Amino acid sequence: MEQKIHQGRNVKRFREMLGIKQEALAFDLGNDWNQKKISMLKQKDVIEDDILDQISHALKIPIEAFQNFDEEQAVNIISNTFSDNSIGYQKNDNPIFNPVEQVLKLHEEKISLYERMLKEKDEMMVRLERLINNHL
Repeated sequence: MEQKIHQGRNVKRFREMLGIKQEALAFDLGNDWNQKKISMLKQKDVIEDDILDQISHALKIPIEAFQNFDEEQAVNIISNTFSDNSIGYQKNDNPIFNPVEQVLKLHEEKISLYERMLKEKDEMMVRLERLINNHL
């Protein structure tokens, strides 16, 4: 039995995972959009390709994510992959990796993530300033 992908709910899920409000997405999509129109999207099983493309660019998520993500299938994969018997503790006194190198790698990744977050904050501030200036 083929599972139907609900693109509207996928847009909502990804938007929420990114912490983006409906109003912010509407602003990014342009003057033809508002919060209510964004809210109406979650009702649609299938969203027109041109609209999905705009949303994809605004959220910086591939269009295929909205078209192919099936939450039920993802949950089934996770629940069938992990069980009480499949995850166990194994002591390893001779690791094949250098723990110090791993910590340094994690630290570098954290710094990189922090820098990306600062850049995104700066971009958000520019968008907010633009929004404020448009309303004045």
